[in-house]
Amino acid sequence: MAEKTGFFARLKAGLMKTKQNFTDSFEQVFNDYEKVTDEFLDELEETMIRGDIGIRTTEELLDDLREKVRDERIRYAADCRQELLLGIRNKMKQDAHAYDFEKGPAVILVVGVNGVGKTTTIGKLASSYKKAGKRVLIAAADTFRAAANEQLTVWAKRAGVDLIGAPEGADPASVVYDAVQAAKARRIDLLFVDTAGRLHNKKNLMNELAKIDRIITREFPDCYRENWVVLDATTGQNAISQAREFSQATQLTGIVLTKMDGTAKGGIAIGVQSELDVPVKFIGVGEKIEDLQHFNPDEFVDALFY
Repeated sequence: MAEKTGFFARLKAGLMKTKQNFTDSFEQVFNDYEKVTDEFLDELEETMIRGDIGIRTTEELLDDLREKVRDERIRYAADCRQELLLGIRNKMKQDAHAYDFEKGPAVILVVGVNGVGKTTTIGKLASSYKKAGKRVLIAAADTFRAAANEQLTVWAKRAGVDLIGAPEGADPASVVYDAVQAAKARRIDLLFVDTAGRLHNKKNLMNELAKIDRIITREFPDCYRENWVVLDATTGQNAISQAREFSQATQLTGIVLTKMDGTAKGGIAIGVQSELDVPVKFIGVGEKIEDLQHFNPDEFVDALFY
């Protein structure tokens, strides 16, 4: 409980830039208008779009709000705030089975462009789950970038978990094959697979991920399957474009948002799930291992708006 409370405090602090950029403007709209008018709703819409929530998500939220205003005869702007925050919470809701993979055995394929914190994310999660008593294995299947293997090796040693790798230029699918065999033999709970971060050629990327997918399906049919895209929150709407690219190559089941503490564009956490129909599963608000935690939509809204 203390750890959870501690993370909420770090989340609140990490969202400070977003609060200054977006939340303050959001609250100002409610202060400027007493009654619900078209001007009030239009200004609210503009503020939310500027806050990186995204055009489509904002329009859906405001359409729902306008409907409630009409059906429930809401007259005062202040009464719209709670309705809107409820709508935001609902947009970020997670399925009841979002974390079933933690029961294991699970293979978690992690994708994302270089520089978003993908390798670091795998290292942090491996360390956290190892501390929680899980048997964890890492597969270094990004064989295009030597630094990725080196970085993961450092994380694996720090976390006290094994790593399956291969020389630079090796076939990533063969690394995954070896890792899957090791995971089964060692009764591993969670196998994290790092993948190449370059979108240099979408066809090659798709072929590579499809090959990896076939190997996991064939060799480990009974495991939980997760495909996560790691996104750098500081890039705002560009992160959503990146996620769309990867979603064409593999069926995404989760999003990891990193660097939330370094951005004023935290509204992306609200829009990204709605835009992609993929839930945010982890959120990072700092460099430490404990700064990456399960994403809790209610805590996020509370940290941002209260």
